[in-house]
Amino acid sequence: MMMKYFFPVLVASLLLAGCADSPSSAPTQKAQKVKVSPSRSMDMESLCKNEAAQRYNTGTQKIDVTGFEQFQGSYEMRGSTFRKESFVCSFDADGQFLHLSMR
Repeated sequence: MMMKYFFPVLVASLLLAGCADSPSSAPTQKAQKVKVSPSRSMDMESLCKNEAAQRYNTGTQKIDVTGFEQFQGSYEMRGSTFRKESFVCSFDADGQFLHLSMR
């Protein structure tokens, strides 16, 4: 008779324990690799060249962008002037200009 009541309690306990061990319903966040569209990267390059031209008091045609790197949550464009002055333009994850650093 005792077995008759023990078995359903055991099954219910196992089911509840199984629910407690399952991962939470909140999704785990993973790093996302966002790709910049070609048109957006061209806009970023143009903005970088304009900022560098203004900073170095020269024309945009005398500014070369030589590298584009993506980091976790930001982008950097490296470049130089015709006088071999190096700079880095920084952008946020959405491609908005942050600042120009002279290197």
